[in-house]
Amino acid sequence: MRFGGIKAVAFDLDGTLIDTLPDLAAAGNRMLQAMGRAPASEAQIRQFIGDGIAVLTRRLLTRHMDTEPGAREFAMALELFKAYYAEELAARSRPYPGVVNGLAALYPRFSLACVTNKALAYTHPLLAGTQLASYFRLVLGGDSLPRKKPEPEPFLHCAAYFGVEPGHLLVVGDSPNDCRAARAAGCPVVCVPYGYSGAGGVPALDCDAIVTDVFELAATLLNTHS
Repeated sequence: MRFGGIKAVAFDLDGTLIDTLPDLAAAGNRMLQAMGRAPASEAQIRQFIGDGIAVLTRRLLTRHMDTEPGAREFAMALELFKAYYAEELAARSRPYPGVVNGLAALYPRFSLACVTNKALAYTHPLLAGTQLASYFRLVLGGDSLPRKKPEPEPFLHCAAYFGVEPGHLLVVGDSPNDCRAARAAGCPVVCVPYGYSGAGGVPALDCDAIVTDVFELAATLLNTHS
C-alpha cells in the first residue's frame, strides 16, 4: 500500500489499541453467573466482540452471533453487564505493544481519532485509564452518531471534522466492521494482525495492508511524509 497523501488517522479501540478482552470477559462472566448461566471462555468471547456491549450481551446469552434472547432476560442481563463492566473497565485492559510509542510518533504530524463501537461512557474512561486520551483530537463512540461501524458515517464524520477528503483518512483496525466501514466511506484501511478479527482471521479481511503494530505503521507513515 502507498501511504502518500495521508493527513489523518482513525484508530479502532478494542483489539487495535487496547486488549480489552480480559475485562470484557470478567464482566460478561459475572453477568452470566448472576443470570444462572455457565461461563463463557475467553476464546468464545473474543469472537463476540466488536459491535458494542448490547450485542455482546445478546451473544453471550445465546452463545450465537445472530440469535435473539428473550426481551426481559436481555434487558436484565444488559443492565448487569453495564454495571459490572463499569467496575472492571481498566482493571486488566492494556495497550498492545507498540501502541504508545506509535501514537507518540504520529501525534505531532497527523490528526488522530479514535473510532469505536463502544459507548462513550466506557470509551473516555478507558482511554484516560490507559493514558491514551491525550493523543486524540476526536473520539467517537458507538452512540456518538445515528449509525456506527460497519456503516461509513463515523469515518465520513472524521474526515469532515479534520477537513480532509476520505481518501486522505487512514483507518487502522482489526475487524470486518472496520474494513467495511472504511470501504464504504472511501478510506484506505490497514489492519493489525492481533485483536478480534472474527472467525476468518486477519488474512480474510478486506484491507489494503497488514502492519505488525502501530509503531511499524507510524514509522512507515513518517518515512513516507519525511
